[in-house]
Amino acid sequence: MVSWLLLRGKCHDCGTAISWRYPAVEVLTAALFAACVALLGVTGAALAGMAFCAACVALAFIDADTSFLPDDITLPLLWGGLLANLFGLFVPISDAVIGAMAGYLALWAVYWAFKLLTGKEGMGYGDFKLLAAIGAWMGWQALPVVILASSIAGVIIGGGLILSGRAERGQALPFGPYLAVAGVAVLLSDGAWRGLMGG
Repeated sequence: MVSWLLLRGKCHDCGTAISWRYPAVEVLTAALFAACVALLGVTGAALAGMAFCAACVALAFIDADTSFLPDDITLPLLWGGLLANLFGLFVPISDAVIGAMAGYLALWAVYWAFKLLTGKEGMGYGDFKLLAAIGAWMGWQALPVVILASSIAGVIIGGGLILSGRAERGQALPFGPYLAVAGVAVLLSDGAWRGLMGG
């Protein structure tokens, strides 16, 4: 971030502009790391939470740009959640396993229902895997909140893009960023609750 400011957003050697997104991602990720430590303490849960947040930030920006959620991130994120909860860092392992299964199946069911009714694909398989990963980290109990929050955000932001002319009616918009933001929000709110309860 400091070097980007000192170089005024340009490459030192060739003068090519460097997108503001790179320092923005670094600052956002650092802020989330700090929040994990502040809410969860200097613990294994905080370290795991940092990994979760970093993956969600990467997935949100990748999906926003490409409408694609790479397996190289979603699948390790899913297995990482199960591993973290094998040690009970966030929820019991049984809740994590059910969360992974329910997360995948929930959006899988929505996908096929939408496709059967309209003949179109409403979302991609990467969304199923991302929600499964969030379920593996936060447990099945968090899924209704994540789905509701991401859906509301998608409607509001998608509607705003259409009204502003930046998107057209019927245009497919990535859902992954909203899932990622909702997942991080649940993680941090859970951490805040632990802090209030002293656990």
